[in-house]
Amino acid sequence: MREEFRSLDESLLPAVVEIERASNASPWSENSFRAEIGSSEGEFLVLLSGGIPVGFGGYWAVVDEAHITNIAVAPEHRRRGFGRRIMEELLRRAAQRGLVCSTLEVRASNHPAVRLYESLGYQTVARRRRYYPDNQEDALVLWLYDLTPWKT
Repeated sequence: MREEFRSLDESLLPAVVEIERASNASPWSENSFRAEIGSSEGEFLVLLSGGIPVGFGGYWAVVDEAHITNIAVAPEHRRRGFGRRIMEELLRRAAQRGLVCSTLEVRASNHPAVRLYESLGYQTVARRRRYYPDNQEDALVLWLYDLTPWKT
């Protein structure tokens, strides 16, 4: 199936909100996503496969870093490499923008996500205790210190 990335817009908002609600115990609100539309502070992308939104991800440009804000893949489309493709595209675009490193937080229990991030070069550097409001779960703080390889 043909895959393409599109910037988040109003037409994609309902699908993104649905994926978020199915993926996150503390989901972003529709207004939070709406604030990402057209923002110059970063990028927010939706991955479509065969014209169907299957996942999304975004980052904020903070000085020289790409802070990954949110990434999710619809439950019925997981384990097909879509999460990796979203992350790779975000890192590529961040590097092309001139950002030099990346950071993110992830639930300590989300082992598949941690493995994905580590396979992309992220390293766990800290733990934020009771970070997530729904269950007080800890977050791991991960850093990718060099985006140079992602420029190509």
